[in-house]
Amino acid sequence: MTALGTWAIQLHVAAGVLAVLAGLSALVTAKGGRRHRLAGRTFVASMGLVVATTFLILALGPTSFRVFLALVAVFSGYLAFSGYRVLSRGPAGDDPGAVDWAAAVGVAVACLGLGGWGVVRLAGGSSFGVVLVAFGAIGLAFGVNDLRRFRASERPESRVALHLTRMLGAFVATVSAVSAVNLTGALGVVAWLWPTAVGVPLIAYWAQKYGG
Repeated sequence: MTALGTWAIQLHVAAGVLAVLAGLSALVTAKGGRRHRLAGRTFVASMGLVVATTFLILALGPTSFRVFLALVAVFSGYLAFSGYRVLSRGPAGDDPGAVDWAAAVGVAVACLGLGGWGVVRLAGGSSFGVVLVAFGAIGLAFGVNDLRRFRASERPESRVALHLTRMLGAFVATVSAVSAVNLTGALGVVAWLWPTAVGVPLIAYWAQKYGG
């Protein structure tokens, strides 16, 4: 491995750890407070670095697993990006810009490919295809829903609820990656999926609590 590759992996790991810590901080601090906002900004910045280093690592040494990780990075990065953008567009929820459209199209295409790849893996007898299908379906649903909402010029019923659920979704995806790196040997595909099983009820809780 080249020195640049080693540096990219180390930076990627550090950014992932920082994202998890910042995400935890954002979850436990008072919503809307100074500490929460600082933790949220740190989380989004860390996720941006995670995505960037994922693609750098892929470019330096392409493998099928790294392609998978890049597609998952698009998915998780989009959740963090869209969660940030729903508030940053202003109190009135200004119309989405070109960057919002491009990001939504990008995640929809990436996750369509991820889900299709999963179907192929399942047909070939690989249980790992379940992970690809699950992540692909979730990401595709987010992207398509946002494109539909952008096109109809709909404002979300609760920008705060949308922000929180997207950020929590990005956090769950990040925890999934950390779990997979450390626990796949013991848990197999469950190491990828347990954070989603735990996170979905939490997302539903936040959506209901702040949906008014």
